Amino acid sequence: MTDAAGPVVAIPVYAGVSELELGIMVAVCRLCGGAEATRTVNRSRASIVTAGGLVSTPHVLYAALPDPAGLLVPGGPGAQKAARDPLLREFLARHAALPTGASGSGLLLLGDAGTLRGRPVGGPADLEGTLWGYAPDEVRPGQVVTDGGLTTTPGGLPALHAALAVAARVWGEDVAKDAARRLGHA
Repeated sequence: MTDAAGPVVAIPVYAGVSELELGIMVAVCRLCGGAEATRTVNRSRASIVTAGGLVSTPHVLYAALPDPAGLLVPGGPGAQKAARDPLLREFLARHAALPTGASGSGLLLLGDAGTLRGRPVGGPADLEGTLWGYAPDEVRPGQVVTDGGLTTTPGGLPALHAALAVAARVWGEDVAKDAARRLGHA
């Protein structure tokens, strides 16, 4: 989405999403693009409960989101169940060409959408076997891996790398570097 307010990054949310990873992604986008830089999306606008028990209401439905400029996919204990959602799989597959960052178990969502096939991926060491099931070119457990517009990371704080990679493609390298500096990650 590239309206007068600037580009928007879509972040799919689901019951059990990691609020740490989600928060990191939203913070980076807000630092780079302002308060309207992200839209959380889901199949409905019903409130969801995050992994830590926070209640969040998605901004918009998958079908109602104008074209985003990038995607960020946080992980969390609810990712495996969310990955079975056909609307989410279709949404991710439809936007596979966008700059995308996924962290932790968020890679399961991309895998079920078919977007990891033939690509090198990083991710959590405990998901190595599962990630191989999505037919990537290579799995590098515990590492941050960028392949073209796709950046994949382990869960937790490494989500910052996924968010900064997408931010660099959406808002430019200098803006992303400034956000990293402001977050103490220079």
